[in-house]
Amino acid sequence: MVTTLLLARHGLTDLTGPVLAGRTPGVSLSGEGRAQARALAARIAGVRLDAIVASPLERCQETAAAVAEGRDLPVVTEERLIECGYGEWTGRPLKELAEEPLWPVVQSHPSAAVFPGGEALADVQHRAVAAVREWNLRLGEKAVYLACSHGDVIKAIVADALGLHLDHFQRIASDPAALTVIRYTPLRPFVLRLNDMGELRLAEDAGEKSGGENSTGSDAAVGGGSGTT
Repeated sequence: MVTTLLLARHGLTDLTGPVLAGRTPGVSLSGEGRAQARALAARIAGVRLDAIVASPLERCQETAAAVAEGRDLPVVTEERLIECGYGEWTGRPLKELAEEPLWPVVQSHPSAAVFPGGEALADVQHRAVAAVREWNLRLGEKAVYLACSHGDVIKAIVADALGLHLDHFQRIASDPAALTVIRYTPLRPFVLRLNDMGELRLAEDAGEKSGGENSTGSDAAVGGGSGTT
């Protein structure tokens, strides 16, 4: 089975950057964030999608809705793609949180990080990867779908796809409205794009054979391939 996941982070909000918004209710996209969501939709307009799923939080629902506009697809809420439960850290400025004793653990040993009154990052990865794997099975072979989620959730999914220990997930970037593309095969996932802001064209949509990894199996291209996603 080969399933392609388009993993998108939501667009900007007024809290993105200076504050750890977490699961704060009512955090919607800013004007710039809505523009980013529309631009994301335009970048993947030529890609066939079999499903669009999203975190239940407003900013992801709004971003996913922009992608769904003009497509005969509903946005399906996937609770397991929700933002990390940051507990007592929720809504606090990042500059303030950087002084907390837990901060170095989050930076260097995230597999051991448990947010006070909240969730463990290891549990975030477990639930998010389980959601992706279940959607892969549900949609089946040759499916292409978009999942809209949050920075740390996306980084945890990517770390799993790359075979990285969770303690290395801070090396991965996930910017607002950026796209990461992961193709899941029976043997291994292939990360085709990471934190990308360009137009996406998949080889199958263009009627081409992929020049990178084997698009119908699990073998990697020896020598690197032609570079066609």
